[in-house]
Amino acid sequence: MRDSGIVGRDADLAVLHAFADRAAAGTAALALSGDAGVGKTALLDAAVAYARARGTRVLSASGAEFEAGIAFAGLHQLLSPLVPDDGAATALGVALGMREGPPPSRAQVTDAVVEVLTASASDQPVLVTVDDLHWVDRPSTMVLADVVRRPSLHRIGFLVTVRAEYANPLDGADVHVVRPLTDAAAAAILRARFPAMARQVVGRLVGDAQGNPLALLELPVSLTSAQQRGSSALPETLSLNERLSGVFAARVSALPASVRRTLLLPALEDRVRLDLVEAAAGRRDLARAERAGLVEVDREHGRVSFRHPLTRSAVVALSTSDERRRAHAVLARRLRDHPDRYAWHLGHTAAEPDEHIAGLLEQAAGRTHRRGDAAGAVAALLRAADLSPAGADRGRRLVEAAYLGAVAGGQLRRVPRLLDDAQRWDDDPAPDLGSAVAAAHYLLLSGEGDIETAHRLLTGALELRDGPLDSTVVEAVTTLGWVCYFGGRADLWDAFHSVVARLRPDVPAPVAFVRAFFGDPARTARPALGALDEAIAALDDRAAPIDVVRTSLAGIFVDRLAACREPLLRLRNRPDAGHAVTVQLHALTLLGLERFHAGDWAQAEVFADEHVRLADDGGYQLLRCLGLYLRAMVAAGRGDDAAVLDLADRMVGWAAPRGATLVSRLAAQARTLAALGRGDYDAAFRHASTVSPPGVFASHVPHAMWFVLDLTESAVRTGRRAEAAAHVAAAREARLDEISPRYRLLVDAAAAMAAPDEEAMPAFDDVLARPEVRQWPYERGRVLLAHGERLRRARLNRQARVRLEQAREVFDGLGATAWLARTSRELQAAGPHRAELLTTQQRTIVRLAAEGLTNKQIAQRLFLSARTVGTHLYQAFPKLGVTSRAGLRDALRQLPGPEDET
Repeated sequence: MRDSGIVGRDADLAVLHAFADRAAAGTAALALSGDAGVGKTALLDAAVAYARARGTRVLSASGAEFEAGIAFAGLHQLLSPLVPDDGAATALGVALGMREGPPPSRAQVTDAVVEVLTASASDQPVLVTVDDLHWVDRPSTMVLADVVRRPSLHRIGFLVTVRAEYANPLDGADVHVVRPLTDAAAAAILRARFPAMARQVVGRLVGDAQGNPLALLELPVSLTSAQQRGSSALPETLSLNERLSGVFAARVSALPASVRRTLLLPALEDRVRLDLVEAAAGRRDLARAERAGLVEVDREHGRVSFRHPLTRSAVVALSTSDERRRAHAVLARRLRDHPDRYAWHLGHTAAEPDEHIAGLLEQAAGRTHRRGDAAGAVAALLRAADLSPAGADRGRRLVEAAYLGAVAGGQLRRVPRLLDDAQRWDDDPAPDLGSAVAAAHYLLLSGEGDIETAHRLLTGALELRDGPLDSTVVEAVTTLGWVCYFGGRADLWDAFHSVVARLRPDVPAPVAFVRAFFGDPARTARPALGALDEAIAALDDRAAPIDVVRTSLAGIFVDRLAACREPLLRLRNRPDAGHAVTVQLHALTLLGLERFHAGDWAQAEVFADEHVRLADDGGYQLLRCLGLYLRAMVAAGRGDDAAVLDLADRMVGWAAPRGATLVSRLAAQARTLAALGRGDYDAAFRHASTVSPPGVFASHVPHAMWFVLDLTESAVRTGRRAEAAAHVAAAREARLDEISPRYRLLVDAAAAMAAPDEEAMPAFDDVLARPEVRQWPYERGRVLLAHGERLRRARLNRQARVRLEQAREVFDGLGATAWLARTSRELQAAGPHRAELLTTQQRTIVRLAAEGLTNKQIAQRLFLSARTVGTHLYQAFPKLGVTSRAGLRDALRQLPGPEDET
């Protein structure tokens, strides 16, 4: 390993060589993590040299801070030469901006990348390397992470470097931490590079560099000869980053002005070709920068790259505004065939408003948004607004940026400032509907949580709207529906229905779904179920993210989330750099709720935690409460009363002053389940009744549908049988059992709980005999427990134990501690099985007697006396509740066993 020329890295090189061998034979992914300048790139280069020497093809890219916001810039570096001309990788071609076509989904881009890499690996192993992955655009990073997780890859490896302060974006890769050099290795490097350096200076630099190879190599350059020899004092200690930044700035400043101007071209456009740089600036200046060790020129591939990102930063920082504008002008001329990049560079050449350039940037924003990069679209619109002459166009572009930021980009905190700026530049006194939508999103979802103001803003703007039914109107009405949903009051919904009435007969699907499934789903959902099921079936990987979320949201109260799970999972980690935060948050909520109902509480908790972190980062306080709700539901199921109390109090504490009634109802659901779990039925009835009273499914309270079983059970257990019967009757009248198999389970189970014993027992048996009830283990466990409790109170202890043991198995699998404790207490009260009262020998004798063997035959088989066999049978008969041999077969059949697990 010594021929690598890297000192003190034998252990790291051994790891990399083993990785390269594994990748060439199968597949492997490795991330080198470490501080800036610790030597990650040198190790990456060594691994590349090792792989190439063994016949591996290497595809390389490097992250650039200036390109981190450009969607798929990293994939373009890696794969643009490999994109075929046929349709196999059309999705990749569109994502890379090389072809026109409909916006590809993340799954389509991932499939295309896998296809291209697999084809390339058919002849020789392939190693994909990315330096500074933390600066690669998010879409490329997420696609690479998906590719790494594909099990079908063969002879393809992935090696990346990432700064220690960044989370590893390639979460499917192993991580190898590149640690600082030892003092001995650091001293060896200094002595080899600077043999005349005084020993005390070597010791000082080894101590200050703290094992950072870049500091060891670069800091001595800034010292005078006298300082290196130790005959002059060294400068005072500075922080490492400051020193290194100063070193790079000093090296760039020492270059002639023409060389610095030449370096501005690759500094401002990472993918600019070598021939364009040389044609614009000349080969001599670039060669001088290369000799100075600032850049590397790869003539074979026509690339120029900086040896270290700090060099790039220093080049830009030390340039004047005129120099940057001239460099952008050169790049714009060279990139006319790339309209988005052309528009961006042209935008940086303008020192004053220019409507032509602003229009080009607005067009680029549209293309960027269609590719799914909402953040890039907002940035382009903001630059277009900056370059717009005073007037309505500037205000309009700021409004569009605010609208995308709130609705599509998740940039909630920027909305108020953008709208204020837009108002200053727009002379039109009429309220703009796009502004109203953006402001309503901010008021609803941010820490303000101002539902009343958001409602007034939207209804007022829609009242004054006169014109065709365009996408902005649809968005405004849909947003108004969400405001009403979160507010949860009948008067809010009245205004929504009034607005929708004016849209008839052409009510768009998003609006129709809000009306059918959120306003009054107990009465309006059933007629719209067919349309919803068709919409869910159409959610393939080409569906727009907002359509996936809104269609899935429509399925919350009608039990369609299981059918939406795959589209939501595809959506969860879409790679788009500006992917809507609201879309991600809703997807996590829906996935968590689906997993809770499916009994996968651990995964539901994972989704909940991810949701809360994302909401905190984006400032989405209302949506954050939905993540807290998921946590509270899992805690309630597990019997963690302290967590439920804390989470519910936090939810209500935020929601109550803001009128966000929906959040308070969600908190009530968690409190109800927790109270039921610990057997506190009075508390459960109080909490459930705050959502909707017994016998009522209020038109503006969709959550009341979820309380069918909870309210009925708590009413029965507290002696409120009339209220329980009224609630079951209301559910029957609303025909909730026709909405889904789960509602049929809930309604029929509630009816069984409310019925007298002679009717309840067969009703419970009927519910539990349905195969589909196993899809909802929590509800099934509750019904099993309720049936077992009724059987025990009817002194049917043997049958009770069968149900209770089944319930115990369900709750144990869920980790439902409180419910498990309740079930165990019931089992103890029911007493042991009759089968458990028999000794092992008695059970054997009874089984043989039931098969028809005589006492003598049994005695011969078991090597006992006939008298002993008779005694055992005499003792077993009363335990089994029989008086003769004729009843033994039936008694044995009724003993609990696997066949009784219904």
